[in-house]
Amino acid sequence: MRLTRVHVAEPLTPGHRQTIEGDAANHITRVLRLKPGDPLILFDGRGGEHAASIEAFRKDAVIVAVGDRSPATRESALSLTLAQGVSRGERMDWVIQKAAELGVTCIVPVMTERTVVKLDAKQAERKLAHWRGIAVAACEQSGRDRLPDIDSPLPLHDFLARIDPRATLVLLSHSGTQHVNDLKPPDAGIVVLIGPEGGLAENEHHAAQSAGFRPVSLGPRVLRTETAAVAALTLLQHQFGDL
Repeated sequence: MRLTRVHVAEPLTPGHRQTIEGDAANHITRVLRLKPGDPLILFDGRGGEHAASIEAFRKDAVIVAVGDRSPATRESALSLTLAQGVSRGERMDWVIQKAAELGVTCIVPVMTERTVVKLDAKQAERKLAHWRGIAVAACEQSGRDRLPDIDSPLPLHDFLARIDPRATLVLLSHSGTQHVNDLKPPDAGIVVLIGPEGGLAENEHHAAQSAGFRPVSLGPRVLRTETAAVAALTLLQHQFGDL
């Protein structure tokens, strides 16, 4: 039987007791209906995971005894950043979830000319918290022991100004003449840029290429933005990572 994995924000220490609250406690208590003595796996997102067992239930909280730490071996050696044009609602949520499952190191939500979603500062903060929650759940499910970094949404030109020039920079483009298997093994990780619904505007394509991104095609068919993200990450992990 596969043990339930729970992420906690605080650093975990063997021999200590950990209080689990919020949605995780509700899931343990009301959905899984676990009992005192039942085993769990805890991880704090910093590497490794801990055996644990439920000691007691309190109002809206679960008290857990933290056991020994074991190193996890489920993280890809490939440093992979997804710069994703922000798309609407469930599409973006789905990209965040699948990117976390596929082992990305970092997700950068990018605002572009054709981004339909408009976010003020408060809305961006709420969206970021929501996306991080999705990533946490994906890591709990997939067995990852490190959480991907998720940046606050930022304009495309700001993103292009801060990229690491040592990385292999990939721009998904239907008009690209190269494919993933044409890329050389990266020296400093891979950054893949994907536009939102409707893709990047022509001037944004030029700006990305001027910043060092090379256009790469995923084939003859035009993919939805969320499909393109999963396809690209899968191919890159297969070519250079651990799939």
